Amino acid sequence: MCKAIGVYPPENIKRMEVMDRRCRQAAREYFAERCRYFLQFTGGSYSRITIRDQKTRWGSCSSTGTLSFNYRLMFAPPRVLDYVVVHELCHLTHMNHSREFWNLVASVMPEYKTYRNWLKEHGRELNIEYHMKRLNLL
Repeated sequence: MCKAIGVYPPENIKRMEVMDRRCRQAAREYFAERCRYFLQFTGGSYSRITIRDQKTRWGSCSSTGTLSFNYRLMFAPPRVLDYVVVHELCHLTHMNHSREFWNLVASVMPEYKTYRNWLKEHGRELNIEYHMKRLNLL
């Protein structure tokens, strides 16, 4: 779950584990909802959605139409999460980062660069420990 888990008392560790499971479950439902919503704007079709805890990726789209999302995006502002959803849905039409791909992203979310930059600047903060500290739960 998190590297610093050993520095917390057992009750806080348990609380973090429970919150982590809840966030992963919520991510399954929320990403599916957001994909259904944005698909009408991006086109394409996907076969399934998976939720992961990737260390270096926020999302991916396979050639078979599987969309994968990092559950840690649940700790990001909603429009940042939406940007990643739009980005991956656009890969259903363009499996590259061509000019056409970015034009499609921009047609759905003109301010996408703001959210991409937010992820670059704040991505390391998207974890259960940081989230719970921010909410004064640790």
